[in-house]
Amino acid sequence: MTNEHADLAIINRAKEDDVKLVQLQFTDINGNIKSVTIPMERFPESIEKGIWFDGSSIEGFLRICESDMYLKPDTNTYALLPWETEEPTARLFCDVYMPDGTPFEGDPRYILKRAIKNARSMNFEYNVGPELEFFLFKPKSDGQVEPTPHDVGSYFDFSPRDLAGNVRRDIIFTLEKMGLNVEMSHHEVAPGQHEIDFKYAEALKTAENALTFKQVVKSIAHKHDLYATFMPKPIFGMCGSGMHCHQSFFDINTRKNIFFDEKDEYKLSKTARQFIAGQLQHVRAMSAILSPTVNSYKRLVPGYEAPVYICWGQKNRSALIRIPRYSPGREQATRAELRCPDPSNNPYLALAVMLEAGLDGVRRGLTPPNPVEENVYEFNKDELAYRNIATLPGSLSEALEELKKNK
Repeated sequence: MTNEHADLAIINRAKEDDVKLVQLQFTDINGNIKSVTIPMERFPESIEKGIWFDGSSIEGFLRICESDMYLKPDTNTYALLPWETEEPTARLFCDVYMPDGTPFEGDPRYILKRAIKNARSMNFEYNVGPELEFFLFKPKSDGQVEPTPHDVGSYFDFSPRDLAGNVRRDIIFTLEKMGLNVEMSHHEVAPGQHEIDFKYAEALKTAENALTFKQVVKSIAHKHDLYATFMPKPIFGMCGSGMHCHQSFFDINTRKNIFFDEKDEYKLSKTARQFIAGQLQHVRAMSAILSPTVNSYKRLVPGYEAPVYICWGQKNRSALIRIPRYSPGREQATRAELRCPDPSNNPYLALAVMLEAGLDGVRRGLTPPNPVEENVYEFNKDELAYRNIATLPGSLSEALEELKKNK
């Protein structure tokens, strides 16, 4: 189907859905969703010519003296917003363009698309499955929110300790209506903490699934008179919220998982090991993007199931990168789980730096250090030094300094 026919098909679909309003969405550098709403009558115009806006008012975009920019919706991202019941409303993610028609190079979506293009030039499709955790708090009568969990549940708890079963159910149904393939949901370790996982996809789709996920969670929580937060560490002394990312390369032509090698001890291919080595080498700099807030580093401390030490291992949840156990017949599931990202990041930028770091390892033929299968949290300084295991940055300022030094 040509682009022109695809555009016409989406316009007709919106008419069949009786859409009255269309939200054109993109993100600022911090990952906040920005949106402009247009009436359905302007939808064809937005696809053909774009919708202009002031780029100087968007964090991380342009100066006021050069602020004209325009949005063009990606018709592949069309979805209805199920909670907008009075006037049917569609949502599309957009690319950002300069007045001369060239892509804005600071657009987080463009940055990820460029990284994906680099991977595809090497015959790699980058697939990612994230696990986003979040907290639900009960607002006070005056609307103010304090970090008081809405329940006392813990990992895999059920009613009556888990009070969010109906909330998660409504989130799941809403996500599925918007095209996400939900795999599981459950109460997490901390009181008021939850996780809902959706199936892996190609990186751009995954980034936008993550943005959709956060929007849905917040909207449905609000309908239940709750406040949802993806803050990495909202409560001192309890586990924080992460965004573990399961990653793999598929061959573009054969659709086989390039990370799998039957002959390897860990069933990992040479490419997979090089990918891991690249991420381990660049992760201190990547931390500024993967864990981009001051609060992020309150999560990355020992004792709360968050990674601190830069190493990898099989099944080892104390390692930065974990290789899930191989099961015969599930070669396509071979993957590397990066455990340091948190859900406060911009998923476009997070996946872009993760991919580029892995590609750098492949291009340079890097070899990862020996895997670690022990509990790294129990290592003393001498053991860490003997194994040459470094740590993640301890603060955002330290991560930013690492980013400045990284080439």
